[in-house]
Amino acid sequence: MYKKIEKPWGYEEILENNENYVVKRLFMKKGHKCSLQYHEYKKETFMLLSGLLKFTHGFSEQTLQDTEFKVGDYFTVDPRYIHRMEALEDSLYLECSTNQLDDVIRLKDSYGRQL
Repeated sequence: MYKKIEKPWGYEEILENNENYVVKRLFMKKGHKCSLQYHEYKKETFMLLSGLLKFTHGFSEQTLQDTEFKVGDYFTVDPRYIHRMEALEDSLYLECSTNQLDDVIRLKDSYGRQL
């Protein structure tokens, strides 16, 4: 089931969505970032396919750290782990996750979306 969803920072393409997992391909424009967020139940693994990302992550807002993601780098985000991607270059990455697509708790958002 392919579905393309436009986002203020680029777009995401749902490549597979079934009762066990979801696979997305995401494109983020240089200088843009997604929400600082976490998930109650959803577990995700990201892998950078092209570009360069700044990955902000931590167990609390007070302990956030930044990691630069280069092509081939990957990271798994467990539930309740705070994270955000920011594109230092136009970037394409994969996200494989459990299937709780609406499980997003935004802490900060640059585009005025509901927290």
